[in-house]
Amino acid sequence: MSLRLLLVRHGLSSFNVERRIQGRDDLSVLTAEGEEQASRTGRALTDVPISAVYSSPLKRASATCEGLLKARGGDSLTPVMDEGLLEVDLEPWSGMSADERAARYPEAYQAWRLHPEELELTRKDGRAYRPVQELMAQARHFLDRLLDQHPSEGNDTVLVVGHNAILRCLILVLLGEPSQGFRRLQIDNASLSVFNLSPKASGGHQVQIECLNNTAHLGQGLPKKGNGARLVLVRHGETNWNRQGRFQGQIDIPLNDNGHAQAEAARGFLETVSLQRAYSSSMTRPRQTAEGILRSHPGVPLTETRGLVEIGHGLWEGKLEDEIKAEWADLLEEWKRTPETVQMPEGETIQDVWERSVNTWNTIAASLEPEETALVVAHDAVNKTILCQLLGLTPGDIWSVKQGNGGVTVVDMPTDPGQPSVVTCLNLTSHLGGVLDRTAAGAL
Repeated sequence: MSLRLLLVRHGLSSFNVERRIQGRDDLSVLTAEGEEQASRTGRALTDVPISAVYSSPLKRASATCEGLLKARGGDSLTPVMDEGLLEVDLEPWSGMSADERAARYPEAYQAWRLHPEELELTRKDGRAYRPVQELMAQARHFLDRLLDQHPSEGNDTVLVVGHNAILRCLILVLLGEPSQGFRRLQIDNASLSVFNLSPKASGGHQVQIECLNNTAHLGQGLPKKGNGARLVLVRHGETNWNRQGRFQGQIDIPLNDNGHAQAEAARGFLETVSLQRAYSSSMTRPRQTAEGILRSHPGVPLTETRGLVEIGHGLWEGKLEDEIKAEWADLLEEWKRTPETVQMPEGETIQDVWERSVNTWNTIAASLEPEETALVVAHDAVNKTILCQLLGLTPGDIWSVKQGNGGVTVVDMPTDPGQPSVVTCLNLTSHLGGVLDRTAAGAL
């Protein structure tokens, strides 16, 4: 049993178009495009049962919520307008254009752009405050109340409609508040992020990102590329062993028919993306996936690397979970509970994989020019370690990241020194059918 959270940002607003600071002011309204985005999001969620709905009361969010629910059709849900979902309070900036803010408050603007958690502003009454720190406290309180109403032991699916900054803070609280977390994420208008929460035996919740900042349902493909280099990270398509739930590790299992179909779907999804380079694990299943995607990108060279090969499961490879449990029950349970502590029998640790995969990723990223986009195709554990590092998490957090077969993740490199990369979107599987990840669970 688990709790599923569907996090949706409001659609395009009048202030978004005008590049004005919205903050907590309620002068901004949805544009016609924003209304259509709300409808598209609702239609994408038609087949997803929803137990409860919470929305920010600000007009741009409440109108998005209303349009989304109307497009779903047949719902008797009454959204709760909750002030815990109000946007960040940027009182002295509200209503200003982005250029005006930069000109009038150059030091504060730089702090917001580079170190938002440290930004300090002054309210009209003269009181100094730190907007992001206040918003993080607000996010903690909202989640505490939400989990009281919808515990992770239940089976609820809860829709939450809010704003850019508060949704980022909610995500960061769910992930344990990693360092520099605010700038590691991107949340676009009418995007959908899906989180699954399940209870831990030791108390608390296991949090899994199923997808992050999905805008594919809006018909626009990937989010717009920034000024830095971009990497498109894909997990290989399905194999027969994924379907059976076998631990395959470094045994070189090829794609099955569904895996080839998933590679073809990823090819169609990425065919309009301008790719200059491509990299793959040297194993057959990611190479076949990369070759399938590159059929729409003739002339793009494919480089294979051992640094991206899957975790070595050692004596567990080729076995089903029940077979492993029969011989290594305690170690298997430890792997599920604290993976960073486990040495696979005659295999690798997750730290081993972390070191080689992150090093390979960093080498690829450092080789790219700002205008370039590279495709990287690898495996479940490899992708999870890379993404944990990018999100500011640890090797012990690999269960916090889902990687579906054929799923697409986008990472944009920073242009400012000392800034983290941005996980622009994570585990998009809409091209495989529906906004939820329905790929094989596999084994890891």
